[in-house]
Amino acid sequence: MPNQKKSIFKTFFRKNFRRLEGFIFYLKSFLSPRQFIYLACFLVGISSALAVIVLKTFAHWVYVFAQYIDSIFHLPYSNSTLPIIGIVLTAFVVKKVLDGSIEKGTSQIMYAVAKKSGIMPKKQMYAQIITSSLTVGMGGSAGLESPITITGAAFGSNFAQNYRLSYKDRTLLLACGVAAGIAAAFNAPIAGVLFAIEVVLMDVSITAFIPIMISSATGAIVSAILLKDEILFTFSKQLDFDYHNLPFYILLGVVSGFVSVNYARTFRKIEHHFEKSKLKPIRKAFYGAFILAILIFFFPTLFGEGYESIKMLANTNPQQILDNTVLQKFKDNIWVLLLFVGATMLIKVYATSITIGSGGNGGNFAPSLFVGSYLGFVVATFFNQIGFKLPVSNFTLVGMAGILSGLFHAPLTAIFLIAEITSGYSLMVPLMVVSSISFAISKRYEPYSFDIKNLAAKGDVFTDDRDRNILSGITPSNLIQTNIQTLKLSNSLEELVTKISSHNQSVFPIVNDKNELIGMVYFEDIRPYIFNSYKVKYTKIQEIMRPAAEQINYDEIMDTIMEKFDRTEEEFLPVLKNNQVIGLLSKSSILEAYRVRFKNMIIE
Repeated sequence: MPNQKKSIFKTFFRKNFRRLEGFIFYLKSFLSPRQFIYLACFLVGISSALAVIVLKTFAHWVYVFAQYIDSIFHLPYSNSTLPIIGIVLTAFVVKKVLDGSIEKGTSQIMYAVAKKSGIMPKKQMYAQIITSSLTVGMGGSAGLESPITITGAAFGSNFAQNYRLSYKDRTLLLACGVAAGIAAAFNAPIAGVLFAIEVVLMDVSITAFIPIMISSATGAIVSAILLKDEILFTFSKQLDFDYHNLPFYILLGVVSGFVSVNYARTFRKIEHHFEKSKLKPIRKAFYGAFILAILIFFFPTLFGEGYESIKMLANTNPQQILDNTVLQKFKDNIWVLLLFVGATMLIKVYATSITIGSGGNGGNFAPSLFVGSYLGFVVATFFNQIGFKLPVSNFTLVGMAGILSGLFHAPLTAIFLIAEITSGYSLMVPLMVVSSISFAISKRYEPYSFDIKNLAAKGDVFTDDRDRNILSGITPSNLIQTNIQTLKLSNSLEELVTKISSHNQSVFPIVNDKNELIGMVYFEDIRPYIFNSYKVKYTKIQEIMRPAAEQINYDEIMDTIMEKFDRTEEEFLPVLKNNQVIGLLSKSSILEAYRVRFKNMIIE
């Protein structure tokens, strides 16, 4: 009987979904392409907002449940237990339901834009919701925004694929999904637009603004209607900016920059530790979750996204943050509070990296806000204790913008996100100061943003440079000329001239018996000899051979290949695999591939 009901439900769902799909196809048949894009971005915005509502509501109620249990036992036992269950369940779902793998982090969105023509797998429309709700909803110390943006991007990408839209429109709808996700998560439509443009689509045209704004506004409206105020991350009270505090905001910006750099580097080290681990997924999940449980036992505010503790710090009674902790009896001692908040701020990166690295799913958007708010609180409170009078609430809020800007290299998103969630723009000046300084310092020591560092190192994506982005989508191995003639030192110039006359080749690698590169012979070096029969007959190859200006490895990334061509000013360079010559690569073939790829992007 239950199976029969389940079957009936599936049939009902499929029939209605097909009817809706057919209706949208019908609308597409008489709407103009631009009008259909407006309809599409509206539907993508609704889909992304609904995903946000599911994730946020589940995470909030688990947090409320954990706090209720803690109020009974007076110690964070539940806070330590729930994350273990969540991470292990996530690892189990990934292994049994999602074919053993799941793409994490917003870098996957940039990779899809740069290397996959904006195509994202269908499973990303539900995989992120399931796994992140288990991980973060059950208390894993990470954020939901990264899974939210990936889900939104997957909605946009697959909508475009389903209705046969071009690469350009597919990428646009992908960005619309991202914008709607951020807008819905924070009820911050401007921040959603800026995040999509600043992080996902660096080279955006004016015509793309309207669809992205429609999606972002749709996501924010749906979220505001269906999500309760206690679930949304908003603030209603803040003081005005006092220019006398400007030196302290500058200091906060500087510290935020260095904290961002430390966060990024520490996270990658711990992540690599788990990547290198030979433990099986479930055992790795238990290993990481157990460490996280210990951290949460002593620092309960590491539980989940941590937004509730940020609100506590920003209000007039921050001592509440010590409730249900082992330091609860010292809650009236401001120095104990300061030490606890400072230690939690530094430990947050370990909790987040362990959560994600051990098998959980989540992002670093919320942790960046967490660390920033704690940093701002520490700075303001410390100076207040030594005689100054700084608005702690303001510094707590502005600090979030500092870390978000430094970590993700998204200063505009950081500025307007905090401005929107505080329901005003009175803090605009300090937000601009702190965000810009933090961004400048972070950019100096970490050229690429936190999320795309690994992809950039592989040459897979460069979202802040369109030329390099296009080049990164070209596969060098497809351009290698493998049908080439090589020479050995034993060959004479006469034999070389014969090869030139019978082959359209002007550059010849010189190899040994193992096919290893010794040097190169260029047609321009042969020219003085070619009309002198005596020299042609008796000149040896080694007399006109010269060392290769550079050599290219078979698996080398396009970025370094182009650097070698630019540095040597050569037209051809030899390609080696396992130290053996396998062909030649020409600069002109790369530029032609670039021209074709760029032309196709414009046409589509």
